Amino acid sequence: MSLAEIKQSAESRMGKSIENLKVSLSKIRTGRAHAGILDHVQVEYYGSPVPVSQVANINLVDARTISVQVWEKNMAAPVEKAIRDSDLGLNPISMGDSIRVPMPALTEERRRDLTKVVRNEGEDAKVAVRNLRRDANDSLKKLVKDKEISEDDERRMQDEVQKLTDKHVAEVDKLVAQKEAEIMTV
Repeated sequence: MSLAEIKQSAESRMGKSIENLKVSLSKIRTGRAHAGILDHVQVEYYGSPVPVSQVANINLVDARTISVQVWEKNMAAPVEKAIRDSDLGLNPISMGDSIRVPMPALTEERRRDLTKVVRNEGEDAKVAVRNLRRDANDSLKKLVKDKEISEDDERRMQDEVQKLTDKHVAEVDKLVAQKEAEIMTV
């Protein structure tokens, strides 16, 4: 593996860690409704689990209400059950082939708990980025040991990998701060 390949691999894998963090943070609900909150809710559809968005239209009625319009009438009850049974703590209301999902207001205590969850997600992402840095540095050490690169090249590349790590850790901190501000906004 060449120096450029090591750097490229580390950068792309660190980017994937950031993307995973964004997905994890999008699942943590705030007091405000958004259609993406139901993305990971699965419903049984002809024997196989599929996301709710594949059997219904999901729209926002207002800042605190989501409307789920199922395409097949017989899917209304399973979709409502899937939303109720999800880990989101939502209580959908069925209205024929339409389902309204009111977003309950968050208490101050629940907001603090959610910020702790957000911080833990951020810390997990930082650990993943640091592990990728370690993997890249191990690859560099192996190249030096095999006498494929000089120690000066290794030192230069370690500095570049460290800069990548710092950049991605700063991105994690920024995402966590944004999500915390979003959660604490009443």
